[in-house]
Amino acid sequence: MKFYQYIILMLFFNGCASYEKFRQVTEELEIPSKIFKSDYNQTWQAVISVMRKYDIAQQNQEAGFIKTRWIDNTLELNFADAFGSSDAVKAAKFKIIINVVKGFRSSQEVTKVTIYKRQLIEQDFLQGWKEVTPDGIVEKTLLYRIERLISIDNSLKEIDKAREKEQLENSGL
Repeated sequence: MKFYQYIILMLFFNGCASYEKFRQVTEELEIPSKIFKSDYNQTWQAVISVMRKYDIAQQNQEAGFIKTRWIDNTLELNFADAFGSSDAVKAAKFKIIINVVKGFRSSQEVTKVTIYKRQLIEQDFLQGWKEVTPDGIVEKTLLYRIERLISIDNSLKEIDKAREKEQLENSGL
């Protein structure tokens, strides 16, 4: 076999391996997202309120984009795996990326929030950082908190409307 044929053969096998990895990631990894029946500004404010406890690196309301800095979660991962069969990790860190997109359903404005958590772990200093698939708990928890804040905000708006209506009726008597 000639040298160039060997190189082409190696590129072919490497290409197949990367495709298999890509296919596995797209089939297994579902990025948590939720569509809210609220306007963009209301949803954005709920997302900002939920993300206050995180160290935000980038935030752009016009683009609907929030990204945190790397956050150390070594203790949390080691505690969660303490009763499992896996070894403790030397270090772990993650960052959260949130996209908020405005859309319409029928004539009503809706907003889609997508949350992606990028998790890196380091077993030992020889292997370096390795990206692992997140468990989805943080993402789903953040979506739930956003949903609750929007629901509370909508309830308060309804109460205010009822008070205004009652005051108008009482002032007219």
